[in-house]
Amino acid sequence: MTFKHIFKVNANWISNPNPEQSTSRFYSKSHEVTIEGKLILDVSAAKAFKGDPALYNPEDLLLSSLVSCHMMSYLYVCSQNGIEVLLYSDDAEATLEVNSDGSGRFTEVRLNPKVTIVNSDKIELALELHKKANQLCFIANSCNFPVLHNASCEV
Repeated sequence: MTFKHIFKVNANWISNPNPEQSTSRFYSKSHEVTIEGKLILDVSAAKAFKGDPALYNPEDLLLSSLVSCHMMSYLYVCSQNGIEVLLYSDDAEATLEVNSDGSGRFTEVRLNPKVTIVNSDKIELALELHKKANQLCFIANSCNFPVLHNASCEV
């Protein structure tokens, strides 16, 4: 049985002309993303693409989604397997390749989860469960690039 869920987001952008940049080639990239009942996200392009470096950008948000979804999937499979997780952190990295025509795509994401668990006899299983978490992760399942894992685990 399949269940469908609908997620809705609203993006709003307003022209904010800069008198020093007289043509439309220099549109501001900053905008608001709203989701009903949640705080407004101020978003821009990445600094490399002439965005506001103080704001979130779509690339940051995609990587953040992968990190968060993997962590939640991992905690779920750990709970199913009797593994008590005390700490979880991840210093993830995404590689974006941009072509000469301005198009581009992510070519891979590397997750580097560091997990602390209670039982030393479950370290091997805890490491193996990252594969299961990746299979369950909604976001990873939606990507057309590899999501790689370099996990570590300690007690």
